[in-house]
Amino acid sequence: MRAEQITDPVAYHAEGPVWSARWGGLRWVDMLAGDVLSLAADGTISRRHVGEIAAALRPRSRGGAVIGVERGFALEDADGSLTPLPEVWDDHGVRMNDGGCDPHGRFYCGSMAYDETAGAGALYRLDPDGSVRAVLDGVTVSNGLEWSPDGDRAYYNDTATGRIAVFDYDEKDGLTGRRTLAEVPADEGVPDGLTVDARGGIWVAVNRGGQVRRYTPAGAVDEVVELPVRQVTACTFGGERLDELFITTSRERLAPDEEPPAGSLFRARAGVPGLPAREFAG
Repeated sequence: MRAEQITDPVAYHAEGPVWSARWGGLRWVDMLAGDVLSLAADGTISRRHVGEIAAALRPRSRGGAVIGVERGFALEDADGSLTPLPEVWDDHGVRMNDGGCDPHGRFYCGSMAYDETAGAGALYRLDPDGSVRAVLDGVTVSNGLEWSPDGDRAYYNDTATGRIAVFDYDEKDGLTGRRTLAEVPADEGVPDGLTVDARGGIWVAVNRGGQVRRYTPAGAVDEVVELPVRQVTACTFGGERLDELFITTSRERLAPDEEPPAGSLFRARAGVPGLPAREFAG
């Protein structure tokens, strides 16, 4: 399967695509620019600056969005107003990176050191009441996080490990029983963002490898989407029937004349529907 380019290179480091009917379509981030991008039905793109870093976002059940920003979280209301929450830490060498919502409306976002110091990051959970707690420590590059269709498992990438992890999940105990679902060989790239389809398949962006791979819940690869750029960062399902796979890419560390399509948004016809975006209940 090959992905088609559907925008110009509109971002330096695009990440975190999410489709929501509340927004009227797709949003994603130009992470290091601190911007949230939106794709309109006519193909035009708007951009909103939300902070030094725009790490990840999800829709809110009351309208608007929850956003992971440099050292914590911000809430966008339905009218577009933005309220930063208190910073979670004060170390300016660490920033948020990627996240997602669990089946109970809680928003998770994970951190990493700017210089990718091993173990300097953590995975944080923002509850609907505004409280924040660390749920996983010793992370290096916290990345893709999404739940199975039945909500009993969660898939997660700490990119530096090269492994796609799976956790057991319930509301009371949260993420438990971490184990390896699959490993990406170092010479093939590293696992970055991910999403899950309605049949339980796990679609993983293989950064430095120019692919998105679909893994079965048993950890076998059964589909590959090829892209013309190496730095494939994240993916999500969208479109009217949630059967279009939107894929973000990055220009980070590339020379101006290197891989001209990098930083563009791509799309593939996945042949399977995705799941509606889980919403933050706060």
